[in-house]
Amino acid sequence: MVLGKVIGRVFDFKLFRRILSLASPFRLQFYSAMGLAVALALLSVLNPALIKITIDRYVMHGNAPMLYTMTAVMFGVIVSQAALSYVFTYVSGWLGQNIILRLRSDVFAHLVKANVSFFDKTAIGTTTTRTISDVETINDVFAEGIITIVSDLLTIVAVLTFMLYTSWKLTLATIAVLPILLIAAYYFKEGIRKSFTDVRNQVARLNAFLQEHVTGMHIVQLFNAGDIEFNKFKTINASHRDANIRSIFYYSVFFPVVEITSSLATGTLMWYWAHEYLGGHATLGQLNAFIMCINLLFRPIRMLADKFNTLQMGMVAADRVFKLTDAAELVQPSGRRIPQRVEGHIEFRDVRFSYNEDNEILKGISFTVEAGATLAIVGATGSGKSSLVQILLRNYEIQSGHIFVDGVDIREYDVYELRRNIGLVLQDVFLFSGSIYDNITLYNESVSRERVIEAAKLCGIHEFIMRLPNGYDQNVMERGSTLSLGQRQLISFVRAMLVNPQVLILDEATSSIDTQSEQLIQHAVTKVVEGRTAIVIAHRLSTIRKADKILVMQRGEIIEQGSHDELMSLNGHYASLYRMQLAEEVQ
Repeated sequence: MVLGKVIGRVFDFKLFRRILSLASPFRLQFYSAMGLAVALALLSVLNPALIKITIDRYVMHGNAPMLYTMTAVMFGVIVSQAALSYVFTYVSGWLGQNIILRLRSDVFAHLVKANVSFFDKTAIGTTTTRTISDVETINDVFAEGIITIVSDLLTIVAVLTFMLYTSWKLTLATIAVLPILLIAAYYFKEGIRKSFTDVRNQVARLNAFLQEHVTGMHIVQLFNAGDIEFNKFKTINASHRDANIRSIFYYSVFFPVVEITSSLATGTLMWYWAHEYLGGHATLGQLNAFIMCINLLFRPIRMLADKFNTLQMGMVAADRVFKLTDAAELVQPSGRRIPQRVEGHIEFRDVRFSYNEDNEILKGISFTVEAGATLAIVGATGSGKSSLVQILLRNYEIQSGHIFVDGVDIREYDVYELRRNIGLVLQDVFLFSGSIYDNITLYNESVSRERVIEAAKLCGIHEFIMRLPNGYDQNVMERGSTLSLGQRQLISFVRAMLVNPQVLILDEATSSIDTQSEQLIQHAVTKVVEGRTAIVIAHRLSTIRKADKILVMQRGEIIEQGSHDELMSLNGHYASLYRMQLAEEVQ
């Protein structure tokens, strides 16, 4: 709908002015390119004028010395045009590239600060298209759109002015067929605009499909769904091909129409010039100058329709990108309070939260964790355990109630400083392509290798890393594909412990680790949580027996809370779960 509304408008001057504002940091280059466009337009009519003068004044009168002089002058004009054209192309290209460098950085900076909910609702392929393809299209607005359109329009004005000054009668005869070209250009513009829109949509579909299926290719192969997914891809790929062929069709029709119209203009000129020449009202120099002017006039007219579509598609892309960067609700809200040190006292007071209006996830949650204590949270899948962590980190905003850290509402804290004091280890570990060392430090140059090794030893992973061919410099490939899930989780432990957090959150972090690895982790956690507040979400109840407090959650509510012994004495839900798991482990 947004795309249709933008294209439906004849021209959005507000959006156009905003696109132009992107060039404000590069005013010198922008105005230089405009100045060069004016100079090239003026130079374009010099050669026809010099040809007319040379033929009428010197060739027709046999003045050989001046013929040589004029030839040298025309050669100088050609060299000057070539030099200016080179500078113009380079400056306009430089301008476009630097604008998209700045804009793409702004878009990515916005994504870095975006709420997690944005990524929940937006396909990765769509975000990739906005950041890469759409921004690249905006580059075409400057490199091939605005400035070149101005240059072509100035050339048309300069050529027509020269032609009218030379002979208004010959000019009218020459441009008599121009309405045919203008009509053809209009239909070409409309057709190519629709086909370009279709091409852009198909590119977005391809990006989204490829991103999703390359990421999940192991699932496709596991369930032997390769043929089905390949047929889907063939359909999308064929749609992309058909959209491009439609655009090729419009070009294949329009350019021959331009050539025919140009030939008609030349024929009309020859016919009328012959009539005038025989009557003694025209010269041979005028004929040659006008033939050159036809080429100078029809070339930019032919390209204008295409360049206008480039400009229009750039505006469509800019509208998409600006809507992304302008979406205030995407930016994470943040307070101004910067804590010097977080003690770790946490309180939830009547907290209600939902990801959407139809399904409330947390229903009036209230509990307290003393600084330095360990809180364990247990419950069935979907009970709201992980949601507690997400709202504590302010990845999502609560609908009502309050969350306090050290007696201060977390909405008053600077969100990044708050997270700096919280270490997090998730069940689903994400590793970036690069070395183990880089994944642990996340490219923080202030972290020494000694600190990394110390943290790795604490987690019991140092010996495993040193057994790899390149040790800490071993490349883990994209998403850590060369490591087992348990190994990736051990690395995530080192990453979390490296920042020396005052609050440590373990979100079912040992669920996919073998018994030996879990023993190493438990030993490390016992050391690390000393003096820190720990929140442990676990499905193995045997690992949380020593927790100071255990919350038992069900359908977004706390149904039981207390220590392990207290909950066992209640003989309620927790006791039932514990005995059932204990029986399974014995078996």
